[in-house]
Amino acid sequence: MKRLRLLKRKQLDLKLRNLCWIIGRKSQISLENKLLVYKVILKPVWTYGIQLWGTASNSSLEILERFQSKALRIITDAPRYVPNTIFKLDLQLPTVKQEARRCSANCRKRLDTHPNNLANTLLKSNSELADLRDCILLTSSLMVN
Repeated sequence: MKRLRLLKRKQLDLKLRNLCWIIGRKSQISLENKLLVYKVILKPVWTYGIQLWGTASNSSLEILERFQSKALRIITDAPRYVPNTIFKLDLQLPTVKQEARRCSANCRKRLDTHPNNLANTLLKSNSELADLRDCILLTSSLMVN
């Protein structure tokens, strides 16, 4: 899992490097347009599959958190002594952890109201799923014999 996060970070670094001419310090476009480029091009890369990150470790999420801080620091041309939390609050952007929680909650709501009963079973607790798994194994072994 951590390997995937590192691969995603490398992919994001390549995209950021390719976009530096448009969102970097010497770019003549406004801050609003730079943020729009971030939200449209960079953010979808790290939010892809974010619904599954509910169980991700903090260290894995911090890899993406550092990328977000780096990209926003480049966009705003903020000096190094300004804390990351300050310019994230000023830009009114959620952190990676907040975004992961929000997307996981939305996914859970969609699964809860899903018309397919199999999708609803995904929300059951582990003990219920273990019982269901045991039942499936038992019936499949009976069918084989």
